[in-house]
Amino acid sequence: MVWVWICLAVLIVFIVVLYPLSSLISPSPIDLKNAHVVITGGSSGIGKAIAEEAVKKGAKVTLIARNKQKLEEAKDAISSGIADKSGKQVVNVLSVNLCGELECVEKAIAEAESALGPVDFLINCAGNAFPGRFDEAPISDFKKMMDLNFMSAVQTTKAVIPGMKARGRGRVVLVSSQAGQLGVYGYTAYSSSKFALRGLAESLQMEMKPFNIHVTLSFPPDTDTPGFQEENKNKPKETALISETSSLTKPQVVAESILNDSVKGRFFSSVGMEGLMLTCLTSGFSPVTSIRDAVLQVTLMGPVRIVAIAVLYNFNRIVINCRRQQEAEAMSDSKKMS
Repeated sequence: MVWVWICLAVLIVFIVVLYPLSSLISPSPIDLKNAHVVITGGSSGIGKAIAEEAVKKGAKVTLIARNKQKLEEAKDAISSGIADKSGKQVVNVLSVNLCGELECVEKAIAEAESALGPVDFLINCAGNAFPGRFDEAPISDFKKMMDLNFMSAVQTTKAVIPGMKARGRGRVVLVSSQAGQLGVYGYTAYSSSKFALRGLAESLQMEMKPFNIHVTLSFPPDTDTPGFQEENKNKPKETALISETSSLTKPQVVAESILNDSVKGRFFSSVGMEGLMLTCLTSGFSPVTSIRDAVLQVTLMGPVRIVAIAVLYNFNRIVINCRRQQEAEAMSDSKKMS
């Protein structure tokens, strides 16, 4: 009976005190209609899906990637879904090496703004994964991952921030990964680069909040994209088995989540119950942009830790079983040779 009264008291406090504060904590939404959305890595996968969703909502879109042919193919496919047939809504493409010189990236952003106006949304999707065991992965893989997944986002964000600060509004999205919330076997290079985005997002949000610029950090699960299919070709067995414990998500689902959350200025963007649990568990000192999210994080962090321990036990069991199988196979081969 005591617990009932405690729960009732917490609910009353939430309704009377916390809920009215949501208007002070939650950023004002930015309408996607006629907004200029710049998407890096927009020629395929999640980036392309975000572009398709954005044009349906009336946005003008600039796609940035390296491969010119893929960009033009993406442009044709995305343009067919344009909501405004008056000609005002445009899909623009720019071929840029985001890991190159900052001046080249700044020039590309200036060109995009000259064509379609100031950048309202920057969505950093450019990235890749080179799975492999730590002791087998060359140092070059770690450098490539940091350049592709982290430094490309740093450079593009640096290019748009001055304009957003001058206008006093904007959205910056950093697409991390669930492997940027927990370390996974075979992803020492990839997870490191995706974890780095979190530090960038939290620090950047604290700096940009006075200018009404809001950062969204997205944690997509395994998503059915060409990049994921290519990644699967080189995954260690342990990594593949761990990956199979969760379902594969469609890029359109991730894209819709990212756009909706960035429009609202929410700091975290996740997909499904698994994503919600991981986000609550790893919320830590993250910015609060929603009273609802804050209550969920405080309430679920402890219980979800219990679930996480069970999940980690299962992952470690997979790794140990693979090791035992490898040892058994090696012993069998040794006997055959002798």
